[in-house]
Amino acid sequence: MTDNSFFEEQKEQSLIKSTIVAKYFDVWSNVIISTQKKYPKKEQKIAYIDLFAGPGRYKDGSQSTPLKILTHAIEKPDLCERLVTIFNDKDEKNSEVLKKTIEEIPGIKKLKNKPHVYNHEVGKNIIKMFESMNLIPTLFFVDPWGYKGLSLRLINSVLKDWGCDAIFFFNYNRINMGLNNEAVKEHIQALFGKEQAIALRKKLIGKSSQARELFIVEELCQALKAYGSRFVLPFSFKNDKGKRTSHHLVFVSKSFCGYEIMKDIMSRESTSKTQGVPSFEYNPADFLPQQTLLFQLSRPLDDLRVDLLKKFKGRRLTMQDIYEKHNVDTPYIKKNYKDILRKLYDDGLIDAISQTGKPPRKSTFGDNIIVTFPA
Repeated sequence: MTDNSFFEEQKEQSLIKSTIVAKYFDVWSNVIISTQKKYPKKEQKIAYIDLFAGPGRYKDGSQSTPLKILTHAIEKPDLCERLVTIFNDKDEKNSEVLKKTIEEIPGIKKLKNKPHVYNHEVGKNIIKMFESMNLIPTLFFVDPWGYKGLSLRLINSVLKDWGCDAIFFFNYNRINMGLNNEAVKEHIQALFGKEQAIALRKKLIGKSSQARELFIVEELCQALKAYGSRFVLPFSFKNDKGKRTSHHLVFVSKSFCGYEIMKDIMSRESTSKTQGVPSFEYNPADFLPQQTLLFQLSRPLDDLRVDLLKKFKGRRLTMQDIYEKHNVDTPYIKKNYKDILRKLYDDGLIDAISQTGKPPRKSTFGDNIIVTFPA
């Protein structure tokens, strides 16, 4: 299969991927522009960069991510005025088709800054360019066909500046197969780090396919975090039978606000929830009839209940503080915390009052409710 064949038709997985990116861009751009308006300068811009952009459309006519971003921007005056877009694809045919497709978007001339389309190989030269620049707030999307061009250094070259977040597509199948392939050793080391890649190979010896995935994704997340205070959130895609992971969409940010926004978006795009806790995966098998007993065996909210009582034993905090201190690197969303704290309160296991000294209103649990855990 060649790179171009990927764009023959849009699969459901590709639709979910582009939907997540486009939704995050919408909220992220609103947050950045609102912040910029508080500190006005002569000219303020934001950017969207896609280094593996493709031709813009699948052959069935459906839009891929670049067109979704541009079509959305045209509808918003603030984005029309501020947005800078850079698209790249090393395949000259793809980049030429993308240029033509962009020119045909209705209203594209509303954008003050004309979209730039290039066809460069993604490698050290591009990384050095980003490293030497002081970037404007940028949403950076990297969707390589395999793993060539994707590296920690590339992600870090963008994340160093304020307001910059990164989303990349992690081809789990090809990376899993490539870990022990000497022919692609350089690419694997660029992604995990040299020492980390060696240690990871040792950890994977004799491990089951499920355990391998957990180790590989965890190592990637830790490698991304090693460069500073960062929030990393992976979303997995299962194959058509729902039994194996094919890809992960990985979000990286220095901002808890960005992490919270993306967590909410990914939770909504998850194909299943157990006790209201999202799976953070797209699994075609979730659309098939399920065995109820199997789902009853997994009760994540019960685990959250036990963990909160243990972690915050004897402490007094607001609901918002509990949520922010606990939710990072867990599958739980804000609603899960409100639900379980309400249940703990109703069961008499915690004390809770509002800042005015009143008990929580029935069936609710506000952000500012003060919770006291038993010692």
